[in-house]
Amino acid sequence: MSGFDIRGMARAARAASQELARASGEAKNAALRAMAAGLLTQGERLLAANAADVAEARAAGQPAAFVDRLTLTGPRLEAMARGLRQIADLPDPVGEVTGMWRRPNGLLVGRMRAPLGVIGIIYESRPNVTADAAGLCLKSGNAAILRGGREALRTNAAVGGTLSAAVSSVGLPEAALSVVPTPDRAVVKEMLLLHDLIDLIIPRGGEELIRAVREGSRIPVIAHDKGLCHTYVDAGADLGMAAEIAYNAKVERPGVCNAMETLLVHAEVAEAFLPRLVARLQRAGVEVRGCPRTQALVPGIRPAAEADWDTEYLDLVLSVRVVASFEEAVAHIARHGSGLAEAIVTADHGRAMRFLREVDAGAVFVNASTRFTDGYEFGMGAEMGISTQKLHARGPMGLTELTCQKFIVLGEGQVRDSRS
Repeated sequence: MSGFDIRGMARAARAASQELARASGEAKNAALRAMAAGLLTQGERLLAANAADVAEARAAGQPAAFVDRLTLTGPRLEAMARGLRQIADLPDPVGEVTGMWRRPNGLLVGRMRAPLGVIGIIYESRPNVTADAAGLCLKSGNAAILRGGREALRTNAAVGGTLSAAVSSVGLPEAALSVVPTPDRAVVKEMLLLHDLIDLIIPRGGEELIRAVREGSRIPVIAHDKGLCHTYVDAGADLGMAAEIAYNAKVERPGVCNAMETLLVHAEVAEAFLPRLVARLQRAGVEVRGCPRTQALVPGIRPAAEADWDTEYLDLVLSVRVVASFEEAVAHIARHGSGLAEAIVTADHGRAMRFLREVDAGAVFVNASTRFTDGYEFGMGAEMGISTQKLHARGPMGLTELTCQKFIVLGEGQVRDSRS
């Protein structure tokens, strides 16, 4: 056991969640707008805290993609505030009735959305998660316990403190948002055992973190697993469009889960497409690893090993494979994809519809970059993560995914006949 009282924090969060469940939409929206304003008014202090974390990460020799995920900038801080305001503008899911039907005995039966309760979020390196998770949990009536990584300890403490003060300033319980102030891993182990106080755990990070949480938790887990995303360039595709989509998916921000890791190209267009695209990618600093057919078309690139097809690089590295058919591309994705996001570039409507139906992922794209796999880009304000599993949510998790449904029954004095 650690010296930090995580059970006490969880107990306070449980009490706060009961208040939040009763809070009006207007009160929650006021809190969200106060949180957004706080990020901007406290921006200089937050960026200073983050600069100390970034300097420490660089001194420790962390890779550039890791440092990028950790770094807060003025525009990123503004995006966090904008996300909170967008959440405030969304409909409140709590209390929404999603269907009603009348039984032969006159009972009206329906379903209503309700908060989950207390949500624990365990994440690494990305301080924007602190604001996104806090905002989504609050709007959906859930209390949040946030445990970021050691590398962002100062940033998360500063951001979390700013947000919880804003929540308190409008009369909602400060314990609705709690940031675990210690990097001690024993706290996480203890937290994962608090099934009587915490209703859901959402881990976001590398494979080691996800595995440790799944193995150690007595609380239900929704995992934001790795993102091994593919883009498939179909026969007859608009090659100019395909080049822009593939370049964006790999280069725009390579250190995030929705970046492309493998490019699949139909053999009919590979010769016209690959040499020019690979040259452009290489000018951007991308290391390209190819199958034998790709190497024949683009001499000098490194051969792709079998392990490359299953590797989430999170860096300027790309695996490329030439495939003989649409079916071979879909089979490759089924064998190696992580279920996060997949894309096809095609001019054929039938194959586009087949790709949407046959590819098993949380988000499937036609003629667009996988980089759009994001709650904000989908109009959800922000996201808690991108679930790569199928229960209880899949894909970017927004407000609706942070609620459950309960049955509601309206009667006029009906009693059940024991013979029925």
